Amino acid sequence: MDLVLLPIVLLAAFLNGYGIWNDQYANSYYTTAVGSMLSNFHNFFYASLDSAGSVTVDKPPVVFWIQTAFAYVFGLHGWSVILPQVLAGIGSVLLIYFMVKPTYGLAAARISALAMATVPVVAAVSRTNNIDSMLVFTLLLGSWFLFKGSKQGSAWRILVAFGLIGVAFNMKMLQAYMILPAFYLFYLLAFQAKWRRKIILMIGSTAVLAVVSLSWAVAVDSIPEDQRPYIGSSETNSVMELAFGYNGLARLTGQQNTAGNAGMPNGMGQGNNRGNRGDSTSGPNQTGSGVPAAGQDVNAQDNDNMNGSNGLNTMGGMNGPNGNFPNGQMPNDMEMPNGRNFGGNGGGGMFGTGEKGPLRLFQTELSGQASWLMPVVLLGCIAIFAGLRRRNITNKHKEALFWLAWLLPVAAFFSVAGFFHQYYLIMLAPPLAALTGAGFIAMWKSYRDRVGWQAWLLPVSVLLTTLSGWYIMQGYNDTIGAGWSISELIAGILVTVILVVMLHRTHRWKQGFIIAGFMVMLIGPIYWAFTPITYGGNSMIPAAGPTGSNGMFGGAGKGMPMGNGAGVTEMPATGGRGGMGNRNEEVDTATLNYLKEHNTGETYLFATTDYNQAAPYIIDEKAAVITLGGFSGSDPVYTTEELEQLVKSGQVKYFMVGGMGGRGGNSEINDWIKEHGTEIPSSEWQTGTDSASMNNGDTENEAGLGFGFGFGFSGQTTLYEVKL
Repeated sequence: MDLVLLPIVLLAAFLNGYGIWNDQYANSYYTTAVGSMLSNFHNFFYASLDSAGSVTVDKPPVVFWIQTAFAYVFGLHGWSVILPQVLAGIGSVLLIYFMVKPTYGLAAARISALAMATVPVVAAVSRTNNIDSMLVFTLLLGSWFLFKGSKQGSAWRILVAFGLIGVAFNMKMLQAYMILPAFYLFYLLAFQAKWRRKIILMIGSTAVLAVVSLSWAVAVDSIPEDQRPYIGSSETNSVMELAFGYNGLARLTGQQNTAGNAGMPNGMGQGNNRGNRGDSTSGPNQTGSGVPAAGQDVNAQDNDNMNGSNGLNTMGGMNGPNGNFPNGQMPNDMEMPNGRNFGGNGGGGMFGTGEKGPLRLFQTELSGQASWLMPVVLLGCIAIFAGLRRRNITNKHKEALFWLAWLLPVAAFFSVAGFFHQYYLIMLAPPLAALTGAGFIAMWKSYRDRVGWQAWLLPVSVLLTTLSGWYIMQGYNDTIGAGWSISELIAGILVTVILVVMLHRTHRWKQGFIIAGFMVMLIGPIYWAFTPITYGGNSMIPAAGPTGSNGMFGGAGKGMPMGNGAGVTEMPATGGRGGMGNRNEEVDTATLNYLKEHNTGETYLFATTDYNQAAPYIIDEKAAVITLGGFSGSDPVYTTEELEQLVKSGQVKYFMVGGMGGRGGNSEINDWIKEHGTEIPSSEWQTGTDSASMNNGDTENEAGLGFGFGFGFSGQTTLYEVKL
């Protein structure tokens, strides 16, 4: 047993797991789904968002199946759905260690494991119930099988490796395929067999990849729409379309469909050609749910999803002319950081993702997540490949090519992508960590052996990496103080000078200074990796950094300026239940008591246009609640005919309409509820005027800002009783 590995694993466990018991709901969108999945197999299989099994979450179900299993054993809590990701983060550190050690040695494996544990975005994501930590673990597990299979000529291990990529596809769809270039390249270079056998096995592995990847999607899409939930955030009620559209090409182009973009200010004025099931009649109930179909007779009608009386304008409006804010200006004199426009059409990106271009990963908005060790990786690769000869390609070269073939396409994608979140950069962590260990040891050996110009790579890497760390940290001097950035800079310069002076000398402390150089390079990433603990995290859109809890923009660097005309202030960080990214709704006891007391045998306690209103009742009270519109509130889950049938059959009679977050729902549904329902005075069912929809009277909400994840403004919730 490697005793040095133990503290590295303990560090990873602390960074990933400390304080998760304080996160009541984690990412409430996913936790709500887990609560619904616990109720029956129908909901479990489809990863249904609500108790009725009427609409799915916008991702495949594998990670949610795992989270549901943990919730079944430990009970449904924020920490119980986060725990699988904590373990996955620790597992990723161990896998990096065991993958690097056989080829590059023990020292390289230790360095790689430490680097993986302290990549800031890894720590930020692994302490939430978002999918990406489990995704990376699964991809690394597949990579481990690939390495083993290639070295041993084992066909079954190769098949398992590609099968695990298929499993990862059923976690986050096309994001899993970002490492396929690395898989195919390494297989062709490293698998020891005749070319005929190699090609046949590659074709078979690709077939396994396709079958495993598409198994759930094809199974779901082949089921009649009236017997399954609506596929959340899809345009055509299809998993395949979701995979290659909203969760695929749209991430690159930034052209999000209006379902995924509802509550988001970009593209709101564009017409929506998604299916509107308004002409369909009431269909048979869903299997196992007792609810009308989630998808019938899809017609291509223009919903004008976010304009007119629909979407955000129903809530008081966020749309300026043509559906966008002129010059990046938001309501109430609020501005986008740096005056940017929202969304993927411009260069800035919506969630603090910087300007598109080759240096995007080094910009303030993204650099703190995973870019700290880029200089040492670059120079380390030069050291690894310096001795490469055509007829002397070793395992070191092949594995370095694998990690580069993982790193470069992923880095290229995020340099030009139109829509993504900062925490997606966890995809960069494994190759960066592996190449940090392998490259640093290669430079160490060149320095020790004084191999010509290669001997200078080590001190230069220390200098460039500490300069990069200083550049990243100094942008936050107002928050963390200038001492951290200046101390790292001074220490880095000092160690560099010592390494240069000692290059041609022999001294017993020489090795100690080399180790000191590496530890100096880790000052920045270690500090950033601790920020989700020290500054508070954000479970909806996790990001590392002193501003990582600032909701919609994650750790974008400067926070989000906002004001009401009297001045501009920075959005406050919040914690406890997932930070600013979540709405922090809680069960209103008065609401719960009213709904229970007036329930006359209905199956569902209430239906709502906003899943955030349903979340605490599903999670805390195990109540049966219907969400009428998925994540955005605009998915065409129900028609008015189906709602009428729900009410007539005695399944539901109370409807909550409105709320924060910009999730105004489908206008036709809202109009039907208002036309056929009786408004219940808030004094009869709410603890105070806005307690069910506002954040305890915070001054931002009193000013009409009402920040939720969907950027809604104000947001009065109304309860209707519908009797037919």
